Amino acid sequence: MKYELFHDITFDALYGCIAVLFFVILERGIYLSYIGWRMRQLAAIVDRTDKSAAHEIRAVKWTDPASRALARYGQILSQGANRERQEDLSSALFIGFDKKASGRLWILDTIVTAAPLLGLLGTIFGIMETFNSLAAGGVSDSAAVSRGIGTALVATAIGIATALLGLLGNNVLSRRVHVLTEDFKALLLSLTVDADSESTQAQAQAQAQAQGQTYAALPTALRSRGISPR
Repeated sequence: MKYELFHDITFDALYGCIAVLFFVILERGIYLSYIGWRMRQLAAIVDRTDKSAAHEIRAVKWTDPASRALARYGQILSQGANRERQEDLSSALFIGFDKKASGRLWILDTIVTAAPLLGLLGTIFGIMETFNSLAAGGVSDSAAVSRGIGTALVATAIGIATALLGLLGNNVLSRRVHVLTEDFKALLLSLTVDADSESTQAQAQAQAQAQGQTYAALPTALRSRGISPR
């Protein structure tokens, strides 16, 4: 068997894992930072008290997942959806947002698991190639054996280093995703509370207006005595 060829292939696979690892960490880091920036802007809109947050959110035209989801939720709230529909939609939007935010993190999990195994496989092939070369040449020099084994162990070192880097990046990004999903859930709840408060105020105003109209319809003699409808 061509153990040297297999050894070289495992090295190429490890270098490919490192390239993919850096790409995913960089891409996810930029993407999550962008979403976090947009969510801070959305939180500022929700915190405004001069107008309805649901009406302002639904006018947002940003294309990131958080903005699109909240704009859709604000539209449903503005249409007066019942509580059951609000809960179903908020759950669906939360799942969709979590799926978008955590995308490609499975690649890091795969590299963390596969990199040490690839390194170990490369080491095995390297050691086998060293022993075959020594047996074919009839060399019994211990220094040559040590150099061959040392070169073979480089694959294990690269695999472990790749796994450690991937584990660190995955933990940092997973924590970032968790924080963003919790912030997104808080924005959904804030919109729901705001819509409920607005609905309660509208109902109170309508009830007061109805009582005022009923009181105005009473005869003048009853109104003069201070009799009000109950």
